[in-house]
Amino acid sequence: MLGLPEQIKACLFDLDGVLTPTAAVHAAAWKEMFDAFLEQRARYESVPFVPFSVHDDYPAYVDGRPRADGIRSFLASRRIGLPAGSPADPPTAQTVHGLGKRKNEIVTARLRQGGIAAYPGSVRYLRALADAGVGRAVVSSSANCAQVLTAAGIDGLLPVRIDAAVAARERLAGKPAPDTYLAAARKLRAEPWQSAVFEDALAGVEAGRAGGFGFVVGVDRVGHADALLAHGANITVPDLAVLLEPGGQPGEHGRAGRATADDGNLSSGGPS
Repeated sequence: MLGLPEQIKACLFDLDGVLTPTAAVHAAAWKEMFDAFLEQRARYESVPFVPFSVHDDYPAYVDGRPRADGIRSFLASRRIGLPAGSPADPPTAQTVHGLGKRKNEIVTARLRQGGIAAYPGSVRYLRALADAGVGRAVVSSSANCAQVLTAAGIDGLLPVRIDAAVAARERLAGKPAPDTYLAAARKLRAEPWQSAVFEDALAGVEAGRAGGFGFVVGVDRVGHADALLAHGANITVPDLAVLLEPGGQPGEHGRAGRATADDGNLSSGGPS
């Protein structure tokens, strides 16, 4: 009744957009920060101001990636080069770290202004996994992961946390590299083929496919199921509670990807 292949013994969850509705908060913060930067640059260089697009730029270059990687990726798409700077840079610095500091200040302020609640369907699913004895971990590129989990009241349902602080300490490459998910599986004493990844970001499902994980669930809350499937998801669902439906299948509420059966185990039909 969990909607997963039989071999799965560990479930690895992205945070923003999968467990909590904070993806919208992050997207808005990225737009506010980048638009201010791009507008100032356009005035200085006397060129047209082209704003950051939450619909196009956010999923393509930023969503799911470590903060500095997302900044570099988006700036490269606009053919803009900035020095990396250092983590000690202030938010006013015209560096990658400076822009990252600005974005984090905006996110922190927005999180303080509004309460955080986990998606009810995600809470139901986490509790069902706990009741079934399935290992659980949160794997997030966010530096605010612990704060969000505590505020949403779901920290107790996720015994393992791999976030930006852990990734930095253990020198783990960020998504779309699979390193953070592989670290979470190790902490849960599960092999990748015994683990399922739950992601709403294209970079995240790419990480799931690259790591050879047993099942990759794309969580589609914004209408990009086709892109999630193309980047490596086995199935997409609009909410994790769909996986608790009779038969554990997405049915009319979700979509199956190019999954193939191999001795009862599901794997992506795309490139490995």
